[in-house]
Amino acid sequence: MVKVMKISFIKYEKQENYQIPKMFGMHIEEIKEPEDIDQKIEELKSKDYTTIIITNELASFSSDIINKYQNDSINIIITPTKNNK
Repeated sequence: MVKVMKISFIKYEKQENYQIPKMFGMHIEEIKEPEDIDQKIEELKSKDYTTIIITNELASFSSDIINKYQNDSINIIITPTKNNK
C-alpha cells in the first residue's frame, strides 16, 4: 500500500497570507498563539499528516522541536521567516 503524502503549512494568524502554498494545494493551518505550535503539530500527526512546514519564528516557540520530532514518523520543515522591509 502506498502512503499518501499529506502536507500542512502552519502559520501564525498575524503573519501574511501564504498564497503560494495554497496555489500548490497545501493545507494551511492557522494558530492564534505561537505557544500552541506543539499542540498543533500533535493534532496534525493524529490526522495522518506526513509533512509539516513551519517558519523558524514559530519553531522557536516549540519545546525542543528538533529533538522531539527527529525520530518521529513526521517530517518537520522549518523555513525562514520572510522579513518585510
